[in-house]
Amino acid sequence: MSTVSPERLAGIFVEVADTLVDEFDLIEFLQMLADRAADLLDASTVGLLLADPKGQLQFMAASDETTSLLELFQIQGIDGPCLDAYRTAAPVINADLRRATQRWPRFAPVAASVGFRSVHAFPLRLRQEVIGAMGVFGTEVGDLDDADVQIMQALADVASIGLLQERTISRGEVLTEQLQGALNSRIIIEQAKGAIAQAQGVTVDVAFNVMRAYARRTNRRLSDIANLVVTDLNSLPDLMPT
Repeated sequence: MSTVSPERLAGIFVEVADTLVDEFDLIEFLQMLADRAADLLDASTVGLLLADPKGQLQFMAASDETTSLLELFQIQGIDGPCLDAYRTAAPVINADLRRATQRWPRFAPVAASVGFRSVHAFPLRLRQEVIGAMGVFGTEVGDLDDADVQIMQALADVASIGLLQERTISRGEVLTEQLQGALNSRIIIEQAKGAIAQAQGVTVDVAFNVMRAYARRTNRRLSDIANLVVTDLNSLPDLMPT
């Protein structure tokens, strides 16, 4: 990350902090956060989990499909770095997956089996309130130095402040209501990814990128496009680029 220019880093922080926009879309915001964080750490992928109204972590976004599946497995297995970061409000840094089987007996072997060597997790927090966690998966052990850790935690903190601010200032609604709505949208998005992948013969990563690009091109919500894909795919004849 040391090669990232100050201008680029500042631009990313401004983008992540800017949640007070018309038609704020939580899923798109979290996807942008995952993509930007992964871009900062060149060889890494990023996944995001948020707590639902019952305090249980749920998958929200990831920079690629493999990471999506790992985050889902982490939740289902009830062990893993993101769960630790969420429960303790403290980051997990430079954990060697090949030596972490005692710490995470279910999660560590699976993550190592798909090519990752290290994992890190940063709580999404504001003071004592923790609303989720950001997982970072690397292909080398010890790939984050102190400066990287500070930047990634700051990015997670700024995102948390933005999410909480959007709820309390912009619309005055309860955060858990927003998160529940996002969980519902995430289910539709996953269904839509599968539908596009099957219909067009592409990977789910490509399907998701196609859907996001179309939403941006038409200035519509990602969740709205996903709903159309699931219910009436024929109404989107220009979805796939020619």
